[in-house]
Amino acid sequence: MQPERDSTAALAATHDDTGQLERMFAGFAMTHSIYAAAKLGIADLLEAGPRTAEELAGLAGVHAPSLYRLLRALASVGVFAETAPATFALTPTAQRLRTGAPDSLRAWAIVTGEIIAPSWGGLMHSLQTGVPAFESVFGMPIFEYLEARPEIAAEFDGHQAQGGRALHAAVARSLEFDASETIIDLGGGNGSLVAAILERHPERAQATADPALNSRCKFIAGSFFEQVPPGADVYLLSRVLHDWDDDQVAAILSNCRRAMHADARLLVIERIVPPGDEPHESKFMDLNMLVIAGGRERSEPEYRALLERSGLQLDTVIDTGTAVSVLEATSAEQEQPEPAALSES
Repeated sequence: MQPERDSTAALAATHDDTGQLERMFAGFAMTHSIYAAAKLGIADLLEAGPRTAEELAGLAGVHAPSLYRLLRALASVGVFAETAPATFALTPTAQRLRTGAPDSLRAWAIVTGEIIAPSWGGLMHSLQTGVPAFESVFGMPIFEYLEARPEIAAEFDGHQAQGGRALHAAVARSLEFDASETIIDLGGGNGSLVAAILERHPERAQATADPALNSRCKFIAGSFFEQVPPGADVYLLSRVLHDWDDDQVAAILSNCRRAMHADARLLVIERIVPPGDEPHESKFMDLNMLVIAGGRERSEPEYRALLERSGLQLDTVIDTGTAVSVLEATSAEQEQPEPAALSES
């Protein structure tokens, strides 16, 4: 029994680093500090070179001594660099807070500070009720809120597009579409995933944010809770299902199943929660979905069960080398009952 006790003690010691817990629950200070710098556009103001805190405060319209204290704190963790007394410059980390940077996180920092972080303040409400804290904090569901506030919606969409570029390119590299004539990306936003696929497969040339690709695809308005356009060879659901609860997901998948011909494929692109206590971003993202939208991240068995419930079978899971995987499904041999369509409202 001694080895078992030693193993338990070693595990406890691993998770009991001095000060670790204090650093964890002080993370909110970092979140709000980065948000403030992003909102004020400090990284953009430093693009031409170092400036003093007083110069930056004049350009940003804030209190110079307070801005100095913010930038000093952020410089201490590498977000900016204090190159001379009260003078600050960009670091590689701060470059990602620039508006036009290729891998910019400025939009997400702003969205996090203005709607994500306040919603997490209501986590206890979600734990007690199962209802998104966002609704109790802001008085309406997130999609209604974004529709009513175009400025923050633009930041949200900007982050989705920015963060999706590398992911969509990786997904396109991971999948084979040579035998596919028609692909439908359900809930595809501005079409950036379809654009990545078409760029990867120019031989299928025939809309997206890229005008050069407009002749090869078209946008169709509608609700996947009501029906899905029939006849495609491939249906894509990229980071869509995690927004919804199990019944809503089953309705979406059932509509896909009804639209699919016998040889069609459904590709579900989502984070997959690993078992046990393995560290993985999906586990905190799952809490984020609870707090913000009432959706959830799911494990492979959970997706398999939802697919089977909807008359589909999970054939394979493809590792894209990113935070998401692709679950490839086809129609199950036996037809399933057709549930009633759900309304998004």
